[in-house]
Amino acid sequence: MAKRNAHGAGSIRKRPDGLWEARYQVGINPKTGAPVRKSVYGRTQKEVREKLTAATAAIDAGDYLEPSKMPVAEWVETWLANYTANLKPLTLDQYRRNLHNHIVPALGKVRLCQLTTDQIQAVYNDLRSRENHPLSPKSIKNLHGVFRKCLEQAVRNRYIRYNPADACELPRMERKEIKPLTEQEMALFLAEIKGSRYEALYKVDLLTGMRKGELLGLTWDNVDFRRGQITICQQLQKSKENGLYTLASPKNGKQRRITPARSVMDILWSVRQDQAQRRLLAGLLWEPYAGLASAAGLGDGLVFTDDLGCHLAMATVYSDFKRVAAKIGCPDARMHDLRHTYAVNALRYGDDIKTVQDNLGHATASFTLDVYGHVTDDMKQDSADRMERFFRSVSTK
Repeated sequence: MAKRNAHGAGSIRKRPDGLWEARYQVGINPKTGAPVRKSVYGRTQKEVREKLTAATAAIDAGDYLEPSKMPVAEWVETWLANYTANLKPLTLDQYRRNLHNHIVPALGKVRLCQLTTDQIQAVYNDLRSRENHPLSPKSIKNLHGVFRKCLEQAVRNRYIRYNPADACELPRMERKEIKPLTEQEMALFLAEIKGSRYEALYKVDLLTGMRKGELLGLTWDNVDFRRGQITICQQLQKSKENGLYTLASPKNGKQRRITPARSVMDILWSVRQDQAQRRLLAGLLWEPYAGLASAAGLGDGLVFTDDLGCHLAMATVYSDFKRVAAKIGCPDARMHDLRHTYAVNALRYGDDIKTVQDNLGHATASFTLDVYGHVTDDMKQDSADRMERFFRSVSTK
C-alpha cells in the first residue's frame, strides 16, 4: 500500500516501488471536460517537489511543454525527411552519414526530452579519443553543426525547451598549412602536363583558382568569349549513396563572375574547337547527359568532357593529378593546391584581398585573410622595405 503524501506536499506521494511521484494538471480535455494530469518522478521528495514547482510555474507562465517521448533516432529521421529539402544532394548525404554513423548508434534510444548536454559531449569526446580512426577536430565540428541544426528544429517545433547541443565544447581546430606550388614546381608541373589529356583543365585551375567541382561543372553558356568573362554558377557533385553525378549550386550558394587572364580564354577557345571535332567524330554516340541524375543546368554542354561529351569522373581526374604530382616530386600535392597556388600568386603580384576573395568565391574577405594571411604579411614587409628604400633615397638628396 502506498504511503501517505508528505505533510504539506499536496499532490506528492511515495509509490510502492520507492519512487516519489507528483501529479499536476496541465489543462482540460476539450472533448470530455475532464482534467488532463501529468506526473513527474524522482528518488527523493525534494527532487520531485522541485520538478513540480518548475512544471507548475511553466504552466502559469504559458511556457509549459509536454515532455516528448519521441526518441532521438525517430526525430533524426523526421528531420532528414522533412526539413532538409533545400540542401544539395551531396550535403544531404554528408548530413545523413554523420547522424547515422555517430549520433543514432550512441543516442538514438534516448528520448528527446531527456537528452542532455553531458550525453552529447560524451559522444564527441569518445569519437575524438577512440583508438581506431578517431575523428579530427574539423569532423567533430561538422558533426556538431549538423546535430545542433537538427535539435534546433526540435526546439522550434516545441518538442524540447532548449537545445542541449548549444553548450557543448568543441576541440580546438588548427588550420592546416596551405602548400601552393613554388615557381619551380609550377614550371615542372606545366612541363609534365604539356600535351596531356587534362592540360587545359589544370591550366585553367592554375589561372583562375576555381574549385574542382566548379571546373568540371562549367558549361559553355557560362563562358563569354566576347567579354572575356566566366560565370561560375554551379558545380559537379557525386552522390556517395548512388554514385550519380548532379549539377548543384556553388559551395556558398552564390554565383560569381570572374574576368580571368587572357590566356584562360585562349585555352578555352582551343578546348571548344577540339570538342567540336570530337563531337563530329562521335556522331550519335555523343551523350552529354550520360551519368547525370538530371540535365538541369547542363546548358550548351560541359566544357571539360570525355570523348563522348559526358562529364569527367572525379576519381579519374584525381588519379591523373596524383600521377603528375608524383612525377614532379610532389606526391603529397592535391588538386586543391592549384587553387591555393592561384590565390598566393594573385596576392603576390598585386591583386587586393577583395578581388581575390571575389574570384575564389569566399563568403568574406576575413576568411581569405585567415587562409592567406602569411602572404599578406610578406606583402606588408615588402611594402615596408620599399618605403625604407624611398626614405633613404630622399634623405641622401
